[in-house]
Amino acid sequence: MEQNSSDGYRLGAHVRARLPELRETEARVAQVILDQGADLVRLSVSDVAALAGTAPSSVVRACQRLGFRGYQELKIAAARQGPTSGAPALDPVDDPAARALADTLHASREAIDDLATTLTATGLRAAAAALDAAPRVVVAAAGLSAAVAADAAYRLRALGCVVDAPVDALTAQLSAAQLPPGAVCLAISHTGATRSTVDTARRARLAGAEVIGLTSYAQSPLSETSTHTLVAGGQDLVFGLETTASRIAHLVTVDALAQTLLALRTTTAERTLHLSADVTADHSY
Repeated sequence: MEQNSSDGYRLGAHVRARLPELRETEARVAQVILDQGADLVRLSVSDVAALAGTAPSSVVRACQRLGFRGYQELKIAAARQGPTSGAPALDPVDDPAARALADTLHASREAIDDLATTLTATGLRAAAAALDAAPRVVVAAAGLSAAVAADAAYRLRALGCVVDAPVDALTAQLSAAQLPPGAVCLAISHTGATRSTVDTARRARLAGAEVIGLTSYAQSPLSETSTHTLVAGGQDLVFGLETTASRIAHLVTVDALAQTLLALRTTTAERTLHLSADVTADHSY
């Protein structure tokens, strides 16, 4: 199984990024893997099967669907993590604000640490090279991902890219459909299944443009449409909404992408960076 060697490997990040690909029994096995963490090394395949309420053969199939040759290779990956570090223990009588702060900080730290597993330097370089060559860029997102899209659009403009970031979904699709070959659509969606964002990405591909998909899951309608997929995400904290942790991971990914692009166009970006600094200074007291 290919792993990102630039930083520490995190089994939980690898498993969470692939949860949507799994069948029901496989998802139960994956949840056991997430719950056990590094303690998995002390469990046999039969132990995991019992905890997941399934057969040992299903455990092996789940491991293979997650990209491992079998359960033994999964245990080796679990051992590489070291001791499991859980969220800070909280007394049930603690006030909701203290609990929310502790849970959110823990999830955010974990989401950022997980980037070392799901986001590769190779993927960043390829996405940055596409942006560097693009005559035009359309940035598309909806809901809470719109904040990440606005940040990405600003950073790309500051590096000299010609950027369109429509707020309206129909306008975004129209802009994507008019992209010339070699242009780029940067599509951002936590689930990778937001219909308006995926439709925008598909229209960009039909126009001959490249699509950079930024999402929390390795397999999704957006990743299937994208020419470059950047996977960054976190655990769900808010019911029915994109998570705080994933949004932070996406912002960090945008920062890394912008820094990679800057390294590719240091000279050409110098003028626009100075211009950005001047504009910012004009609005400061």
